Order: sequence, then C-alpha cells, then structure tokens
Amino acid sequence: MAEHNDLGKLGEELAVEYLQKDNYHILQTNWVFQKAEIDILAQKGNILAVVEVKTRSSIEFGQPQDFVNPKKIQLLVKAVNEYIIQNDLDVDVRFDIVSVFKNNKTFEIEHLQDAFFYF
Repeated sequence: MAEHNDLGKLGEELAVEYLQKDNYHILQTNWVFQKAEIDILAQKGNILAVVEVKTRSSIEFGQPQDFVNPKKIQLLVKAVNEYIIQNDLDVDVRFDIVSVFKNNKTFEIEHLQDAFFYF
C-alpha cells in the first residue's frame, strides 16, 4: 500500500479514537454509496455526524480541511441521505471534518463541527 494510503488509514483510526473519547458512538466507517465514501458516521445524542477525515503529513500546503471541495460535499449529502433511508433514522445531520496532521513527531487532531452546510 502506498505511504499516503497508510497515512490516511492512520488518520481515520486516530479520528475514530478521538470521537469515541468524546462520547460519539461510531455507527460505520468507510461507508460507500455509489461514488461516495463517508469516512465516519457517528452519533451523539440525536446528532448524526457525517465525518470527513483529512490527514496530512504537514500543513505546509494548507490545512487539511481546505481540501474538501463542493463536489465532495455533494457526494456526502447524497450518501448520507441514502444511509438515513436505509437505516430508518430520525436524526439531525451535521457535517464535520476531523483534521489530522503531523506536527514534528506527533499528530494533532482538530474536530470542526458544522464544517460545511449544503443548501
């Protein structure tokens, strides 16, 4: 597996641990619908958090969250709508980004709630 794939997998694992420590219940990871993949679906209370994980080895070229584009947002919205229908959920949906980046020899994690909206 390519090094960037390993880094992305590690970032997703760190994000899951981070969310669990913050009392989120992880419903699914890497959930796929058509061309969309949702990194993490997590629930806390009546909130379904659709979490996009962005992992970078440094922030030299920008913050990880800067790399979520409108097309990705559109795919996430379509996928989460299908997930809600398939699982007959009655929840409020929130789109979050968990940013994971390497700072020297450690990883820093930032959880951005309501990171983007879809109109």
